[in-house]
Amino acid sequence: MVVCGDDGLAHRLAAELRGVYREQVALVVPPAGSQVRQPVVGRARAASAALLDRVVTAVNRGNGGSGGTPVPGERVVEAAEPTEAVLAEVGVERAAALALVYDDDETNIRAALTARRLNPRLRIVLRLYNRRLGQHIEELLDQAAELADPDAQERAGPGVDASTTVLSDADTAAPALVATALVGTSKVVDADGLLLRAVERRPPEPGQVADPGLCTLALLSATSNDPAGSEGSEDSGDQGPQLLPDAAAVAAATGRGTVVLEQVSYSGPPLPAVRARVPPFASLFSRRLRWSLAGLVAAVVALAVALTVVTEDHPLHATYVTLLDLFAINEPAHNESMGRQILQLLAGLVGLLLLPVLLAAVLEALGTFRTASALRKPPRGLSGHVVLLGLGKIGTRVLTRLRELHIPVVCVEADPEARGMATARRLRVPVVLGDVTQEGVLEAAKIHRADVLLALTSADTTNLEAVLYARSVRPDLRAVLRLYDDDFATAVYRTLRTAHPGALTRSRSVSHLAAPAFAGAMMGRQILGAIPVERRVLLFAAVAVGGHPQLEGKTVGEAFRAGAWRVLALDTAASPERAGTSAEGPAEEVPGAGLVWDLPDTYVLRAEDRVVLAATRRGLAELLGRRGRERAGR
Repeated sequence: MVVCGDDGLAHRLAAELRGVYREQVALVVPPAGSQVRQPVVGRARAASAALLDRVVTAVNRGNGGSGGTPVPGERVVEAAEPTEAVLAEVGVERAAALALVYDDDETNIRAALTARRLNPRLRIVLRLYNRRLGQHIEELLDQAAELADPDAQERAGPGVDASTTVLSDADTAAPALVATALVGTSKVVDADGLLLRAVERRPPEPGQVADPGLCTLALLSATSNDPAGSEGSEDSGDQGPQLLPDAAAVAAATGRGTVVLEQVSYSGPPLPAVRARVPPFASLFSRRLRWSLAGLVAAVVALAVALTVVTEDHPLHATYVTLLDLFAINEPAHNESMGRQILQLLAGLVGLLLLPVLLAAVLEALGTFRTASALRKPPRGLSGHVVLLGLGKIGTRVLTRLRELHIPVVCVEADPEARGMATARRLRVPVVLGDVTQEGVLEAAKIHRADVLLALTSADTTNLEAVLYARSVRPDLRAVLRLYDDDFATAVYRTLRTAHPGALTRSRSVSHLAAPAFAGAMMGRQILGAIPVERRVLLFAAVAVGGHPQLEGKTVGEAFRAGAWRVLALDTAASPERAGTSAEGPAEEVPGAGLVWDLPDTYVLRAEDRVVLAATRRGLAELLGRRGRERAGR
């Protein structure tokens, strides 16, 4: 496996491939003087990262040499860019997969085109923020691979995609951050547009029956509620969580909490009611101006009727004469009757009143067109909303998902040219321009009446300062902050939890949330998401049953392996003839998704089926990885 990148995601992805899938990894990073700081990847991987640092093999672009003593399975190459020479140096021609996770889309695309030419059978994973461009690049690279080597997929084996996968760390992490804002947890999976969350539940009281939800994912460790935060760590003396337990293990586990799968639903205040559609005239002018115009029209009609009565003229001609008097272009009524003269004077007076009203109408219409593309301010009386700090790549994706769920949002951004400003204007989201660390900015976003604070800027200190200040304004505010290092995030979380036990605080690392999905894509499988359970992780993947002897021809009950993998749902979009059917009658299909969740244990999995399963990282590697196929061959 070859991983090329210039930030924390590359290091986390390399550690994921080595520590979980036991793959040989070549990591290409910028030279030490120019690369960003390497993140702390957690206690479980600290030893591996330290070992890797001691055996770095430096390959400079200028001399092409190497230094140090390489260790089998681990290699680090320093290069400013992933050029053809660098890719050849790390052995792309012999590699099984390549991940290009630079922060610059152009760099990733250029390297992907070069790698596809060097190795048509290479499985490529691209990190691109532009989703539309990513679709075109994915099709282009797949077509190039198919034309260069039509038999690549057949040699790759069942369950492995030997083509191109385009992912975005922002899209991967956004559902977890949105779920944190919704229900206080990032343990969420986006399955076919449906948000599913893993809910931690305390042990039931004697005589109570626990609700299993869609299914039971894990049994928590006995120290999961330890205030010191040991949570099943090795030094706590606890056996840790039990992932994917069978029915007997769940029944025998007394006094231990569980993690169950549920559908995410928003129960907070809805968005302000949208006004009914109004005609274009009403949308251009204010209500007061519309009443003024209506009064002038009524006055003109009254003058025309009065002129018709006084002069016994035709109504149309009387209206015409009234308009001439109104605009002061009619001859003076010197020789007319007294009534006619009075009506002409009144029409002239109405004409004088018409001039400022017309001017106000023009100014309001111009103002309406100007403010159509301007930023909105938080409306008066707004409460129960989400305050989102930062409209960069992550903040923009989170904002879009929040609005899809009809959640009221107020954004705070210091840069008026930020990436997400156009999205905020298009979605008509209130935005406060200003540095969040300055006094009065959070107050302008009505933080004292908000329910959630999402601090998603790229600066750790800014996010931490904003959360601490928000805590001083409202101690019970639910806060989620984006931090770079796992250990720093853990320390901040524990400290804030101790200082504010009545409030919910979560600290998240985007690269930590995205790394499992990128690693799964490099192994050639479709990862829907990852859910952390204490210090372990459950993966959710969409898998084609055909070609997997552990699944094909077996019932759901027989295919279940405790502690390794479990079939959760049937994807009816992949097999429409199977939709809504099971061995025991119709199954329950979740609205809005092509997934059938209520599959009985007697349902027989067929080769044409496509299922969603939950698995541990090692279990999924055994089920779909190369080692699993080697064992099956033996």
